[in-house]
Amino acid sequence: MRLALFHSRIRVEERLLLEELTRRDIAHDVIDLREQTFDIHDPGQWTQYDAVIDRCISQTHALAATRVLERFGVLTVNPASTIEACGDKLTTSLLLARDNVPTPRVRVALDEASALSAIEQIGYPCVLKPTTGSWGRLLARVNDRDAAEAVIEHKATLGSVAHSVYYVQEYVDKPQRDLRVFVVGTEAICGITRASSHWITNTARGGQAAPLTITPEIATLSARAARCVAGESGGLLAIDLLECPRRGLLVSEINHTMEFRNSIEPTGVNIPGRMIEWVVAQARALAEVAG
Repeated sequence: MRLALFHSRIRVEERLLLEELTRRDIAHDVIDLREQTFDIHDPGQWTQYDAVIDRCISQTHALAATRVLERFGVLTVNPASTIEACGDKLTTSLLLARDNVPTPRVRVALDEASALSAIEQIGYPCVLKPTTGSWGRLLARVNDRDAAEAVIEHKATLGSVAHSVYYVQEYVDKPQRDLRVFVVGTEAICGITRASSHWITNTARGGQAAPLTITPEIATLSARAARCVAGESGGLLAIDLLECPRRGLLVSEINHTMEFRNSIEPTGVNIPGRMIEWVVAQARALAEVAG
């Protein structure tokens, strides 16, 4: 068994995963994608790996690298299809809606006038998000028409690709917290609540983590969401849930390169260890099928 870990920066999470590989005496290489070239006609060194774990911060780089390795038959975790599904909020929402997984209402518009119309169809307050991005950046709660016009003008003037699609999500009046569930395969292994007096509850923005009891409802919903973006076998995912006072639990977002450093202690679960165990099991199962 030989694994590789792709990265663009070694963070705490990557160090923890590498420690688990070492502790289990699993041969592995640590590969900075920025230093690599790929020959699409020659698999070269890549077929020596039973699996590659993608931990690259850049979604664009991760997609390119995993697509090349999948072309050569190398197991990638998560695969390109999952990275693509989770890395774009519109794609995530479309897949959840396709499979009737409860999720906030969304409207999408492609110019300024249509964006204002989409906002007023959703109703105030609502949330404008870029379709790509993380850590709660560039989110805006829009409380009235004046705010809507101002935010739309700013996005149009900024003019970047991230602002060219207006993704409008209903504002869910959650109880000053959201839920993050860590899924390995399709199993919800643990979770946290992220509480804040601010409507953005990400821990990167100051939200306070506390352990979450995984109820049967949470486990079932998380498994359904994982299958939406990763197929029947699931993947290594963090699923964000909102508690809607009217409709119950809603799947808000799904993360394919999850951060877990602040969740190990409150949950008491060895998250990186469970991740490595699942990757090894997937690699062994694939090897058995291949003969």
